[in-house]
Amino acid sequence: MASVIKLAVPAELLSLVRLAQLLQALEGQGHAAHPHQYQLLVQKLGAELREQQGHEMLAGLLDHFPAAAEVYENLQYGHAGLVRAPLEMSLSSELAARELLGRMKKKA
Repeated sequence: MASVIKLAVPAELLSLVRLAQLLQALEGQGHAAHPHQYQLLVQKLGAELREQQGHEMLAGLLDHFPAAAEVYENLQYGHAGLVRAPLEMSLSSELAARELLGRMKKKA
């Protein structure tokens, strides 16, 4: 039986929470979603995340919705790296990516 988590969410975050719930459910189903459906949902969620970026409750909400947190990471990566990951994990990922790119460059 699934557990129920109740969150007190301000009205301005309700759309974000609903989209995050949909994405979490879509990712949790046993089979792949239709690509267009998934892309549209992620685009809408991304727009909400950008709009609510400075909200004080955003980090807590992303802790409850890992799929939305991953979208948030992807939105922030270009200028901030892995902003929600622990520093050690971020650094390890960055070093691994550099090493891989270096190996690929040598093979080319």
